[in-house]
Amino acid sequence: MYFSADKLYHIQMKNLLLLCIILCTFNPGFLAAQGNDLDKGQVGYVPSAENIANREWFRNAHFGMFIHWGVSSVLGKEIGWALSGQDIGKYKENIHTFNPQRFDAGAVVKLAKDAGMKYITFTTRHHDSFSMFNTKYSDWSIMNTPYGKDVLKQLAEECQKQGIRLFCYYSLTDFYRTDYCQGTVKKANGINGDCDWNSYIQFMKNQLTEILTNYGPIYGIWFDGHWDQVAKLPDGKNGKQMRPWHYDEIYKLIHDLQPGCMIVNNHHLSVFSGEDFQTFERDLPGENTGGGFSADAGIAESIPLETSDIIGKSWGYVTGDTVDRSTTELIHLLVKSAGLGTNFLLNIGPTPEGEVRPAHRERLLAVGEWLKIHGETIYGTRKSFMNPAGWGVAVEKGDKVYLHIIDPLKAGNAVNLLNFPYKLKQAKWFNTGEPVKFNVGKNRGEIVLPIAEHNKIMIDNVIVLEVKK
Repeated sequence: MYFSADKLYHIQMKNLLLLCIILCTFNPGFLAAQGNDLDKGQVGYVPSAENIANREWFRNAHFGMFIHWGVSSVLGKEIGWALSGQDIGKYKENIHTFNPQRFDAGAVVKLAKDAGMKYITFTTRHHDSFSMFNTKYSDWSIMNTPYGKDVLKQLAEECQKQGIRLFCYYSLTDFYRTDYCQGTVKKANGINGDCDWNSYIQFMKNQLTEILTNYGPIYGIWFDGHWDQVAKLPDGKNGKQMRPWHYDEIYKLIHDLQPGCMIVNNHHLSVFSGEDFQTFERDLPGENTGGGFSADAGIAESIPLETSDIIGKSWGYVTGDTVDRSTTELIHLLVKSAGLGTNFLLNIGPTPEGEVRPAHRERLLAVGEWLKIHGETIYGTRKSFMNPAGWGVAVEKGDKVYLHIIDPLKAGNAVNLLNFPYKLKQAKWFNTGEPVKFNVGKNRGEIVLPIAEHNKIMIDNVIVLEVKK
């Protein structure tokens, strides 16, 4: 085939450009310069049958307990963050006074059960690097306190005994270790030595291996801290990723050690390959209702969702923390989460002595009492045909649709359902079984449920719709 000199030149330039793209793509330095694609997750990940089964269980669970606890509780300052920018020597002294003699793993797990929670996510290691388990790879752990007992081991044994599933929070960010390279948040003052990123990644792998081999079944690893290695632009938006977390290696390690173990990463971004559910911090998926940390993350369609939140002002034990969320508000958060097909992970922060604060206990037990009656309308449900409305949400399970009317004043005299996709056989009030007369509207798929005469100002007014799908 004959090409003119001009045509041949363009072909050569095109091939040269293609070759440069290929070479740059496989050049780590180029990736670091681009900053966007350093961590794609576990490439080619195919979840195991056990993992898929655990995802389905997780979707049904809907309610879990988050436990933020560590050596920082001695100071009464927010867990993990108490070390940022502080003197390392002074902070290390807290290991000599952290002695939670009143910690009772059995009582904590029982409290979760009594609250209607199905799983516990526990902070094995937060941003201050303090390990709440027996590790060979750090002296900065619960084993070197006056208490000297493995908290994670106690929780794991009680969870297995009482039928609660255990998930482990694990911080990626570290304000304590020398080998952790400075990110966007200030580390402790007085840390001497050069950072060694490869050494730090290996340290994390070693500890994750301990967690996944020494404590029985672990149903999830809950990562946090990705954001510390993402540069911030002057306008506050995310810039380039500074260093790779090696998720491909870490995620594969986890799935190899326990194929059913689910991975979630609180990176406030859309999910990476190898992550088994998506979490939203103080933010309902798609709504900037709380801290809003995950407000811009794309919502995953094919994996389970979770939102985490607090009862007071802080995650860990903080002196003078005001518990300002009522039982009603917490139940509404649970209901709203279910309406979005999402689990609700509600946090407690034990005291330095290891006790659950009375206000936290009170709130959890009150939610549990509500769930004893209304659990049928939450557990095992899925997101319904409709988006949340001003008056509340709808969830579905089998041949039933549950309408949770948490703000009857916004509903007015009737609940109007549009584009109802099923044949409605009958409607009744959940608490009394009293029928709710309904009308078929003029528009196709419109159902009108008059509620003025029977609706009451309650925590949650539930109507059960029996349908034919």
